[in-house]
Amino acid sequence: MSDDGRIALSLTLNGQPLEVDVAPCDTLLDLLRDQLGLTGTKKGCDMGACGACTVLANGRRIKSCLALAAAYDGEAIITIEGIGTLEHPHPLQAAFIRHDALQCGYCTPGQILSGIALLEDKPRALAAISEGMSGNLCRCGAYPNIVAAIAELAGL
Repeated sequence: MSDDGRIALSLTLNGQPLEVDVAPCDTLLDLLRDQLGLTGTKKGCDMGACGACTVLANGRRIKSCLALAAAYDGEAIITIEGIGTLEHPHPLQAAFIRHDALQCGYCTPGQILSGIALLEDKPRALAAISEGMSGNLCRCGAYPNIVAAIAELAGL
């Protein structure tokens, strides 16, 4: 900890090493959006209920609004900016487009990152996908299309 109370943090962000100082109370969401300018991760409810802030930490999904940044020292964080490009989208991003699994798009980054983590668990039924995605809310109601996009990649 520095004299001003900030904490040195080393992590891998979207495949790149990063050294940054954070306040002890900074959330991972604050670090990503406010300090690093990665605004793909959304601030929704700021209480962990909506899932708009979902990122991957060492491959597992977390709600970054509830995660203290300092607790992720040495970890690998993936945000929506780290999974695909316009020219080469991630397969789940492409499936979201094919299945029209987004409307306003606000929840989409969190939905996609949750879907990527869920696909690692190899869901075997549509009900497992629906249940696995239940921590991510979509106010537009695109749930059937979100499930269909994930199901396509799961081979269901």
